[in-house]
Amino acid sequence: MTGDGRAATAVSRLCRISFRLVAAFLPVAGAATQDSAAEVTERLLTANPSLRRSLACLVSRDSTTRELLIFMYKRRSLLAFATVSAVVCTAGVMPSVSHAASGGDGEREGSYAETHGLTAEDVKNINALNKRALTAGQPGNSLAELPPSASALFRAPGAVDERVTPPAEPLNRMPDAYRAYGGRATTVVNNYIRKWQQVYSHRDGNQQQMTEEQREMLSYGCVGITWVNSGPYPTNKLAFAFFDENKYKNDLENSRPRPNETQAEFEGRIVKDSFDEGKGFKRARDVASVMNKALDNAHDEGAYIDNLKTELANKNDALRYEDSRSNFYSALRNTPSFKERDGGNYDPSKMKAVVYSKHFWSGQDQRGSSDKRKYGDPDAFRPDQGTGLVDMSKDRNVPRSPAQPGESWVNFDYGWFGAQTEADADKTIWTHANHYHAPNSGLGPMNVYESKFRNWSAGYADFDRGTYVITFIPKSWNTAPAEVKQGWS
Repeated sequence: MTGDGRAATAVSRLCRISFRLVAAFLPVAGAATQDSAAEVTERLLTANPSLRRSLACLVSRDSTTRELLIFMYKRRSLLAFATVSAVVCTAGVMPSVSHAASGGDGEREGSYAETHGLTAEDVKNINALNKRALTAGQPGNSLAELPPSASALFRAPGAVDERVTPPAEPLNRMPDAYRAYGGRATTVVNNYIRKWQQVYSHRDGNQQQMTEEQREMLSYGCVGITWVNSGPYPTNKLAFAFFDENKYKNDLENSRPRPNETQAEFEGRIVKDSFDEGKGFKRARDVASVMNKALDNAHDEGAYIDNLKTELANKNDALRYEDSRSNFYSALRNTPSFKERDGGNYDPSKMKAVVYSKHFWSGQDQRGSSDKRKYGDPDAFRPDQGTGLVDMSKDRNVPRSPAQPGESWVNFDYGWFGAQTEADADKTIWTHANHYHAPNSGLGPMNVYESKFRNWSAGYADFDRGTYVITFIPKSWNTAPAEVKQGWS
């Protein structure tokens, strides 16, 4: 690489570092001018040696970048430039994630790592912790009985478990304002806990402080948000999607690979473009609505099933033909909170159906072709054309395989929707996060996002499948209210 190339790479990395620094701290510091932003950043670096070490850790693989970072510390004007550049990005001058990920023909989607300024080591740790969360979330593995982030059982082999449980927040402390840009509002996890306690924590109308076990769940990042709001670790057994078979066949027959695009890349792209997340989301909402109607006035599971079959028959819905032992009919009885005394207590009328989403990669078969692992498996995780149900039994949280040196792909992303009644999908709010909470490492603190649907559904190049999943929570919980307001003001 030429000197100019090395400098460009280093400056690009410094901009990502500055963005992370400002994104983490400006909500507390408030809006800043060029000079005040530099002063805030310098004070933060001076007062937080661990943060300075974390920043150095991010660039430890490139001496040129390290030298520029040291120079940035010493040269206030450059620090102001980098900081203000990050503020400009945050303010929305740079393209939003949804815009970048949904570009026109020929424009490659951005990866999760590129968008969030993550290193290959960051992605490795994120993927390992994501997979370990599944173990931690299994019934019988109570997080409350474990020292936070300390048990070797939940540590990722070959990766560093730097995850930290966020501290408790006073119940009466009000949240700070979120940062809003590009269809997304962002805040630090501590501030999300304050909002959660004010808005979503109520049980039987009583406000609750987020418990240590809930904060431990939350610390896992995107999946932690869905976990803490739905109760159990998400099982994804009742997943829906929409696949346009006619579009797929037409595009496959009447279009050709782009320049330098292999046949496997071409087929993977055509399949991905044939999924319609808006219609998949609508299908899940429609089914949840039918389920909620069936739950009303049903005081035992038999009455609920009878009501459900009647509602499906009235709508001539293909789900009425599902086997009585299928996930569709057994989902309620397999929900832990349905059986808890302070939850459903085996009374279906005390429960409600809610929705969340999972983005993931299709090419997970390690015994299949390498092309499918790199560019997607055209036949994997396609919904039943009649019911819209997706068989998730082969989902192993395996990330996309790199096709080029330096590529790093995240294994999944979760978004929490709940039970919002907003009819316009584009106005609905999806709560997710950047990664697990690691404030003392180069990865940095967990940020929580509240995104409009178009922003959420745009996804990243890491994923080629988006499912919309139904689960159940007690009606006495307020984690899925009818109305959700983005951010805090």
